[in-house]
Amino acid sequence: MTLGQLSAFVLVARLGSVTDAARTLGVSEPAVSQALAALRQHHGDKLIVRTANGMTLTPGGSRLLPIATQMVALGADADAAVREANGVAERMHVVVTSTIAEFVADPLLEAFMRRTGQSVDASAGLAQVAEMPVLVTNRLADAALGPRLDGDVESEPVFRCNIVAVAAPGFRPRGGPAQWPWLVDPSGADPGSGTAQLLRRMAVPESAIRVFPNQTAAWSAAANGSGVSLAFEHLVAPQRRRHELVVLPTPVTPRTEYWHLTTLPHNRCSTAANSLRHFLGTPAAMQVMRAPGAGVPPSRFRPPVYVTIWS
Repeated sequence: MTLGQLSAFVLVARLGSVTDAARTLGVSEPAVSQALAALRQHHGDKLIVRTANGMTLTPGGSRLLPIATQMVALGADADAAVREANGVAERMHVVVTSTIAEFVADPLLEAFMRRTGQSVDASAGLAQVAEMPVLVTNRLADAALGPRLDGDVESEPVFRCNIVAVAAPGFRPRGGPAQWPWLVDPSGADPGSGTAQLLRRMAVPESAIRVFPNQTAAWSAAANGSGVSLAFEHLVAPQRRRHELVVLPTPVTPRTEYWHLTTLPHNRCSTAANSLRHFLGTPAAMQVMRAPGAGVPPSRFRPPVYVTIWS
């Protein structure tokens, strides 16, 4: 029995799907299934089974889940304790939404590490909104940066911004917003994201939505006249200054949104996560979130990755 197997079991149990657990971990579904199979063989119990209502824990699985959760958390504590004893930088993993990953995560964490004197080794990973509280609660991530989250976590607003609809200057939409072609980044496929919520409020059918690999690609398509995109107003400012995109009013935009930092309660979260909370209230952090375009040195750049427990 390994921590990797226990972590896979916890995620499948909490998310209710092998598919969702595999996507969150950034591994294949067979890898998660193999981890579960090894754990089942070790305990001689199916632990979790698929039913008409989704994944259901067996009596043994129900007893194992809280223990497995504690063991995964203790594994994180053990890693942190050994690293501290050896004078190694504390690890901190922050899960973020796709737009924050694309524009903000790397320069923000670079600024944070400069502030802490490199005593924290911080990295960012992508996760869907519904997965974020599960990852934080089960110590598979130290913090989440994105929308407000519920559950056994603390979610504090750290940055206020506006979501707007943008299109090419010559774009002439026909009909109402539900009939417009909408061009979105991966957050448009995340039911918990602000983008998806706005599309639902406008009753936009799935057939009118095209998902692009990232926000920049969606904006580029919009600038070419292919449709309308949603954007954080401060992040799309360079394209507006170059007159590539203009704001297109809709019944639900502009809309004010807050980015929240979510961690375990203060008395349970890691030292690094507490430090990040304090840093996000500083002018330096506000400047990066407001205008992250300065980038980071190539040696410090880390492309956003999915959360993984297998390395």
